[in-house]
Amino acid sequence: MEAKMPFVQLEQYGNRPFLIDHSGKVFSYLEIAERGDRMVSDFPSRSLVFLLCENTVDHIAAYFGLLRKNCVPLLLDAHLEEGALQKLERCYQPDAVISFENGMLVRRKTQEGELWTQNSSPVGRLHPDLALLLSTSGSTGDPKLTRLSYKNLQSNAKAICSYLKIDPSQRAVTNLPMHYTYGLSVIHSYALAGASLLVTDLTMFEEGFWEQMKTQKVTSLAGVPYTWEMLKRLKLTEMDLPDLQVLTQAGGRLPVKLQQYFGEWAERTGRKFYIMYGQTEATARMSYLPPEQCLDKPGSIGIPIPGGRFCLLDETGSEIKENDVQGELIFAGDNVSLGYAECMEDLQKGDENAGVLHTGDLARQDVDGFYYITGRKNRFVKRYGKRISLDHLEQLLGEQIAETAFACTGTDDLVMVYAVKEGTLSSAETDRILEVMKKAGLRGKDLRIKRIDRLPRNTTGKIQYQELTEPVAD
Repeated sequence: MEAKMPFVQLEQYGNRPFLIDHSGKVFSYLEIAERGDRMVSDFPSRSLVFLLCENTVDHIAAYFGLLRKNCVPLLLDAHLEEGALQKLERCYQPDAVISFENGMLVRRKTQEGELWTQNSSPVGRLHPDLALLLSTSGSTGDPKLTRLSYKNLQSNAKAICSYLKIDPSQRAVTNLPMHYTYGLSVIHSYALAGASLLVTDLTMFEEGFWEQMKTQKVTSLAGVPYTWEMLKRLKLTEMDLPDLQVLTQAGGRLPVKLQQYFGEWAERTGRKFYIMYGQTEATARMSYLPPEQCLDKPGSIGIPIPGGRFCLLDETGSEIKENDVQGELIFAGDNVSLGYAECMEDLQKGDENAGVLHTGDLARQDVDGFYYITGRKNRFVKRYGKRISLDHLEQLLGEQIAETAFACTGTDDLVMVYAVKEGTLSSAETDRILEVMKKAGLRGKDLRIKRIDRLPRNTTGKIQYQELTEPVAD
């Protein structure tokens, strides 16, 4: 196991602090290794185990215990709806489902009535390279999973440590869910570096969260775009957090105005603000924008992570060599997943991607070698013979009507513009939206504008477009 994934060999750091809980209790690397090993001591190697996750010391210890025992965990939200969980159980027939109730480890029995059956994890059920399963669908219970290998996990953690310059003196906080690839990558990279983590299930809207941040001298804070929108409202830039030095963002496009806002604050206060890009299918990270370029390259996802490579392909599959020409973004690296699974039999499959990921994102490269996401391949409509990016429409609306949040969906026949606002939209506000849409080549008859109370988001802050087929509110 050590050769496959050194970052799970927690005992190498001995009594160095690893996890700090909400009460301030410190758990060493050795303590977490022993704690996790005890939890799974009777689990057969190569067991398939569903771990229902929350951000607690026990959940992290159990996760490392499963990896150290050579089991394959599927990380799921502990609050996943029971019907969705049962759907996944029927599809993949795990050897066990484990969670924690009132601080106690609970191991659910299999359908046969025994925790371990004679046929548990038969030889060949799981591919030998398979280390971890993650969902890309949030909390829907979609059976489509991403298959990640030992090499995927180790290489991405190593790359993240390299460009973020993580060392044992640093401390992050688990403000993102551990079942989410971004949140999990924080745990992996800090474990690899021998650094420490403040483990909390408090949200940033609770005063206790910020008290813990200051008391425990947290040096790094991660967030998705929605996180940074809220942090601006919460006036992070005015908080007394002298130890906070590193800020990271991933999980979707950050509005340029927010990039500039936090980039300027970071530069003014001697902090570092990293814009990053990734997908579950690439374990976590594919690119980063060096903090010294944050203000010079607005909207850029930066450059490939160490060991990774980008290229752009046109609609014929030919590589684009010119600057500022849009094409599909292709990534190559050791962190590219093995492929997908949609049923139990797929867990026997090997590496179907061969280290190359077609991201489904459209992008361009500037003259300095920095990349910019311009949209999704499947987020286009066609009007008047022209392809129009729904992502670009959202970007235009956000830039020119910054006080309102927007989401766009639609077909070739009609584009829906959803505007988040209390009360009704005034005629003046509607006119502003129409004016922006006109600049993008759409006429009033091509649009339907709807006010909604909120944008539907998953637990990681991403907009759930499938829930916008009908208005959330009139």
